[in-house]
Amino acid sequence: MSDTQTSTEPKVSVPAQAAKESPVDTSAQAAALQEPDVAIGEHGFAMRGLQRLPSSPIFSGRFGRMFRNLEPFLPDLQLIDRLAREVAEPNPEGGEHEDRSVPAGYTFLGQFIDHDLTFDPTSSFQRHNDPDALVNFRSPRFDLDCLYGRGPADQPYLYARDSGGERFRIASRDGTLDLPRDEQGLALIGDPRNDENLIISHVQLTMLALHNQTVDWLSLPGNQEHIHADEDVFTAAQRLVRWHYQWVVLHDFLPRIVDPDIVADVVVREPLVPGGEPADQVRLGFFHWREAPFMPVEFSVAAYRFGHSTVRSSYTLNSRVGSKPIFTEQPAQQFPHAHLGGFRPLPEGWQIDWARFFPTSEGSDQLQFNRKIDRFLAPPLLDLPPDQAKGISNLAKRNLLRGARLGLPSGQDVARTLGVRPLVADDLPDPAPLWYYILREAEPKSRLGPVGGRIVAEVFAGLLHDDPSSYLCNAPAWRPVFDAAQPGEFTMTDLVNFAGVGVAEQPAQRS
Repeated sequence: MSDTQTSTEPKVSVPAQAAKESPVDTSAQAAALQEPDVAIGEHGFAMRGLQRLPSSPIFSGRFGRMFRNLEPFLPDLQLIDRLAREVAEPNPEGGEHEDRSVPAGYTFLGQFIDHDLTFDPTSSFQRHNDPDALVNFRSPRFDLDCLYGRGPADQPYLYARDSGGERFRIASRDGTLDLPRDEQGLALIGDPRNDENLIISHVQLTMLALHNQTVDWLSLPGNQEHIHADEDVFTAAQRLVRWHYQWVVLHDFLPRIVDPDIVADVVVREPLVPGGEPADQVRLGFFHWREAPFMPVEFSVAAYRFGHSTVRSSYTLNSRVGSKPIFTEQPAQQFPHAHLGGFRPLPEGWQIDWARFFPTSEGSDQLQFNRKIDRFLAPPLLDLPPDQAKGISNLAKRNLLRGARLGLPSGQDVARTLGVRPLVADDLPDPAPLWYYILREAEPKSRLGPVGGRIVAEVFAGLLHDDPSSYLCNAPAWRPVFDAAQPGEFTMTDLVNFAGVGVAEQPAQRS
């Protein structure tokens, strides 16, 4: 679309009288906001690229602001402390905050997507709160660089030598499949964050298996037609895995987290020409760039952190393991059966049963669900153990401080810029921090609303639209070709079943 390359400014400007003046940046509270920050490694809590400048320009892409004309909102520390306390789950043992329309696996698919989009190995505060000067180490694309790394020629240890580099290595111990690991038990994968907990480890493992199964699938009679003339088997499998993953992101994950009306306004499937095949088309109103897409801090520091509210206190991996907390203060290496913390080999018998996370079989009564998207966070997230977060243990406070440090605008100002009437509630601060405002806005439907939903939908669609390797850029009328419950469609359930890890009838995976 031509308008995506003409300006970095939103089309609608905020009225001057609506902009809030930010406090003087020499106050005691501003000084307090400059305390050193420490990244934490559970459920996508990492800084998403606001930590260090990259040591290599191979994966390039700049951070920036989606709403450059808005003044930053610097909340005082009293407001931050109050909101951080008020997000505590009011009934930790109850189930009233469970969203039974979204299976629990989508929290971890969301974490995987986050790791695919952004990663930057220096403190954001050393960058003087200037995201325009930060280089994103990961490409801001849905290209699975967290899976493929730099490829078999540059990172051969990720790939199986006996396959000529066509397949990924997958470890197997006593019938339990696991990520390939070194002698210390650390995973040999494209992005080490995808071993942060045992559920995201299984998502990574499933994606490795998906590629390997695709290599096998391409060898079946009639499937060679899916190998393009300029491709070998590896590159064809890589393309197909990427395109099916991108389809899941756009057509399965996004509609589950964003209000459907917003998704329908941003992504339209209709013929490019009269009488032609339906094709995915993108309509962007506020996410614009000049030369290449950037990662908006409004997305990475606020809107996409909605996922913290969907994390449960505990999960059941399978019938043998039973319910385990997502983490505790006990080191997983010393207490391997205490919780679901990662960075260690998968214990025997702890292979995930994906039917407990995605609807892989009809009528399963074992399916777990996400918590609702709302202001409340599960208790473990408000008292993080030291190995997850040094210093500030309250995740909500960390999010609020991070938004202030990066100079995010208030939620109300963003709403006005989007042409939306700002949310009003007796207990909602005006102005309110963007992250907190987005969660409050999502509460009625447990879906991201006019502010959060618009940011996430436009960033997802915009990145896919401008990615020269995506199906949306190359073949917008393309439809999935792998086996699926509904031919021509493809969901995370279909992906899990096709990959074969953690399903009832698990095919042998060879590395």
